[in-house]
Amino acid sequence: MERQENLRLPGLHQQAEELSINRKAISTIIIFHLVGLIGLGIPLTRPIFLYIVPYHLLLMLAVLVLNHNRVDNRFILFMVLIFAFGFTAEWVGVHKHWLFGDYFYGNTLGIKISGVPLIMTVNWFLLTYSASVLMQRSRLKSMLFRVIIGALILTLLDLLIEPVAVRLDYWHWADGVVPFKNYLSWFLAGVVMLFIYELFRFKYQRVVAPVFLLIQFIFFGILHLVQVIFLA
Repeated sequence: MERQENLRLPGLHQQAEELSINRKAISTIIIFHLVGLIGLGIPLTRPIFLYIVPYHLLLMLAVLVLNHNRVDNRFILFMVLIFAFGFTAEWVGVHKHWLFGDYFYGNTLGIKISGVPLIMTVNWFLLTYSASVLMQRSRLKSMLFRVIIGALILTLLDLLIEPVAVRLDYWHWADGVVPFKNYLSWFLAGVVMLFIYELFRFKYQRVVAPVFLLIQFIFFGILHLVQVIFLA
């Protein structure tokens, strides 16, 4: 009996430590997004909060990476691949308009290379990783279903992001209208990047990344709702 209890203790301790880590990471995500909502909602502080958008995304990157269950060379390679694919897709979109449509970036997202903000590579990673972990935790057995549903979730999120992004000077459309090609491109890009995640066969991940994705829906949903109510 004593031996059995001794065997259980490390497991219980690990579960308690895991719960504590999840709480701290999730609290960080919620608090910073809540502060961001307040800051963007006040005209006096909005310029400051727009300026720190790239730093906010970098903080979220740190939170998600530190909560990956094993940050090794394989995970770093996955990050590099998503960064590279995200930048390439954006470059093709901005310069060739073959993806997304005819658009250009504003100043909110910070430093650009060839018209593409570097932070967009981080953004694509955050969204791809979060959707991938969500699908992994969904227990869907079919990889095809996980990839397709995950890509659809990202596309739905973009429906909320688009009207807010224009107002906050993230990016702008040449004719002021979001084309259907944009949503199709989001879906196709999501399929490719979620498939890349699947290829690595990472172990079961913490709930932190899916919570981040949920907070994105809430964050941009509230901003969109406020925009509709007060600017209609």
